[in-house]
Amino acid sequence: MALDVGRLRVLVEVARAGSIAEAARRMSYTPSAVSQQLSKLEAELRARLVERSGTGVRLTEAGAVLVHHGERVLGELREAEAATAAALGAGQRRMAIGTFATAGAALVPAALTEFRERHPGVQLSLRDLEPPDGYGLVTSGDLDLLITHRYPGVPSVPTAGLVRRPLLKDPLRLALPATRPANARLDPAAEHWISGGPGVPNRICLDMLAGRRGFVPRISYETADYALTLALVRAGLGIALVPAMVLRDHPGLRVREWGSARPAREVCVVHRRRPTPLVTELVNLIGQAAQTH
Repeated sequence: MALDVGRLRVLVEVARAGSIAEAARRMSYTPSAVSQQLSKLEAELRARLVERSGTGVRLTEAGAVLVHHGERVLGELREAEAATAAALGAGQRRMAIGTFATAGAALVPAALTEFRERHPGVQLSLRDLEPPDGYGLVTSGDLDLLITHRYPGVPSVPTAGLVRRPLLKDPLRLALPATRPANARLDPAAEHWISGGPGVPNRICLDMLAGRRGFVPRISYETADYALTLALVRAGLGIALVPAMVLRDHPGLRVREWGSARPAREVCVVHRRRPTPLVTELVNLIGQAAQTH
């Protein structure tokens, strides 16, 4: 039995969207058409691939396995299409980039400006993705490259079929209100901390580093938004462990190192093992932008 690529694409999109209705909207299908395609795929495989509920869908174990392989299949098909087009003399027409917000602001604008001047006919698109999201989109070819990060203590995402290249080390520093005296003693166990919720990369990192120093941070405010984090610090409501890249051009703060450990998050770029010449060129431009930070 040969799997139907169209139905495989539907399953992958449903997994990403989290619901049949949202997948239908993204693919310009009706929800009933998406549901029918899923049912046919399940009938062909004689296995349930998704569990439906009132709030959306959840992949079964078999469904998760098929999505993992489906992303690779879709990526290979897109790569074959691109290689064939190149052999026929047609250049790459689109470039899709994924990035987390901080790197998007610091690294991407200059690189994309230079790239667009060199290749005005290439359609550029940008997608905001918080790590660890985005790897599957590169695997499937929906993204040509991904800028992502990894905090200390956070497991590395498997990169089968992909290449992950380091761009820079972004030091993690303590952000305190500017009203704090520069030489004031800091008792981290007694402080009010501002960080992401459980499972968020910066929270995982903070908990790990605090554990090494023998204390449990008192998280008084949970947010994944660094703009809000710094606003709360500025107001004197707590302190935070923040990447140096986020601290650029933010007055009203006092910045300290985290002791002698000097932790840093690793910022890197991810692409397929056989990148097109344009992908390689854009990666180099982003690398040049990273050297100035």
